[in-house]
Amino acid sequence: MKQVTLGQLAEHLGAELKGDGSLLISSVATLEDAGAGQISFLANSKYRAQLEGTKASAVLLAPKDADTYEGNALILKDPYVGFARVAQLLDTTPNAAEGIHASAVIDPSARLGEGVSIGANAVIGANVILGDKVQIGPGTVVGQDSIIGSGTRLWANVTVYHDVHLGMDCIVHSGAVIGSDGFGYANERGNWVKIPQTGGVRIGNNVEIGASTTIDRGALSHTEIHDGVIIDNQVQIAHNDVIGAHTAIAGNTTIAGSVTIGKYCILGGNSAVAGHLSIVDGTHVSGATNVTSIIREPGVYSSATVAMENKLWRRNTVRFRQLDELFQRVKVLEGKQQEDK
Repeated sequence: MKQVTLGQLAEHLGAELKGDGSLLISSVATLEDAGAGQISFLANSKYRAQLEGTKASAVLLAPKDADTYEGNALILKDPYVGFARVAQLLDTTPNAAEGIHASAVIDPSARLGEGVSIGANAVIGANVILGDKVQIGPGTVVGQDSIIGSGTRLWANVTVYHDVHLGMDCIVHSGAVIGSDGFGYANERGNWVKIPQTGGVRIGNNVEIGASTTIDRGALSHTEIHDGVIIDNQVQIAHNDVIGAHTAIAGNTTIAGSVTIGKYCILGGNSAVAGHLSIVDGTHVSGATNVTSIIREPGVYSSATVAMENKLWRRNTVRFRQLDELFQRVKVLEGKQQEDK
């Protein structure tokens, strides 16, 4: 168990200390569930009622809430970001691998940096380069000519195809597949002719890729994921997509081929983007939204309808099909109204 004093946390966060700086903190928890030795946070005013009754040893608070709490506290601008940084400091997640397991298969041409760990039954292909302190989990495969940057962790059963470059300090969760073939075919009189996908995948630094997510290789040029991108579980990113820096993509999102998404975008869960489109920097796409045209202006975009009782949904579906007919009728009525004037 890791333990730090509240004073050390204040210094780490650049926060104002209120209370006992020698108090030992070992983990984080919610206001409702926290107990002795734990630190919690108040980031949403709707949980303010829980502040009075919390059993946390200390609480992270914004300046506007500092006078409402008499216990030990750290005062800082953004308590939620503070919570994230404290959680990182106290993280007890084990390594993806420790040392190099005897059952790992490592091609003689592969180059391993200092402090590399490779788990049981992992396979490292020809001409692979693993940077310093890379962790390769059990059963993971890294294909030939791929490069894994220093400090990157690949958890168990990740598949990295050939000619894939991952930057430094990335995290790739179990079951992810990076560099599989894009969906490229030509049709010859009803028969599908496969187009070899000869591009690679280029992933920047500090990227996190969720479990069972797939990132296809490019058809000719590379598929690109830029620095700081975070990708949730079970996301499909097709060939030749370009994802701008610090964009966030939530689970079950599907992005078709040759899409360019700007920097600092957010794609909600279960959203979909049609092929050959672009989305401008700073765009927020709500969950379950279908993007079918270019987005040139930043903002919030939505298309999914809310859940409703099935009978009402069925009636509304019929009415939706009648929209064009209703539009034409209104157009005729407006024309007659103009004639009457």
